[in-house]
Amino acid sequence: MFLLGFQFQSPGPVVFEIGPLVIRWYGLLISSAVLIGVTLSQWLAKKRQVNPDLVADLTIWLVIAAIPCARLYYVIFEWQEYSQNPGDILAIWKGGIAIHGAILGGTLAAIIFARLNQVSVWQLADLIVPSLALGQAIGRWGNFFNSEAFGAPTNLPWKLYIPVSRRPFNYIDQEYFHPTFLYESIWNILVFVLLLSIFFWGLKHYNRLKVGTLSLVYLIAYSCGRFWIEGLRTDSLMLGPLRIAQVISLVLIALGIWGLIWLYRVKRSLPDVMPNSAK
Repeated sequence: MFLLGFQFQSPGPVVFEIGPLVIRWYGLLISSAVLIGVTLSQWLAKKRQVNPDLVADLTIWLVIAAIPCARLYYVIFEWQEYSQNPGDILAIWKGGIAIHGAILGGTLAAIIFARLNQVSVWQLADLIVPSLALGQAIGRWGNFFNSEAFGAPTNLPWKLYIPVSRRPFNYIDQEYFHPTFLYESIWNILVFVLLLSIFFWGLKHYNRLKVGTLSLVYLIAYSCGRFWIEGLRTDSLMLGPLRIAQVISLVLIALGIWGLIWLYRVKRSLPDVMPNSAK
């Protein structure tokens, strides 16, 4: 494969069909991301001398909460379309989930889980966010196979071909678009490497890496990339004239910076369901 002159083109959303059984790339990638993420987070938990079974149990809560919330979030902001096709609301295999909805649902589930199990929610989050970044890198390829979540028209060497049926009406005569799924996938891999580097640095300097640091770095690092990439997309969820993902990204960046200042300059623990565990 040569970079110059290369174009991305989806082979289609279906991996294979056997009678009524249809295996789609979107579902396969999400399932793979969850399995890989659980394995990684359990391994990180062992490194931090945290019971890995907690991570496995938490994952069930996260999946149950995050995926429906990610879909609900997307449907709410695209209600004009789904109100005309209510049968597609549950058709998650066709694409249409929002990571910010997943983060919101997952956060609520994690807080409840941590309270019930009397553990620090920030400690659990620190074990989850590297897997979350890696999972996002994997899951973004589902957008590629579905020919969705692409950017504006481009003639760059790594351009993405979009079939006519998937093009926005105002770009119907354009063939090639920014592969924003690829940009975000690469960005998330870099975030994943950054978080793992900090994690292992923390193992050697445990008293200097405070609980919640990895989670806050994730919020800042991921959101910086998402803010930039979102500006290239043609299908952003909108709130009036604003791209909602960019607004949320700015809020998360601000919260992440505030949290790091609180930890390392003010030298206080983050609010937690188990304050003593977060010190």
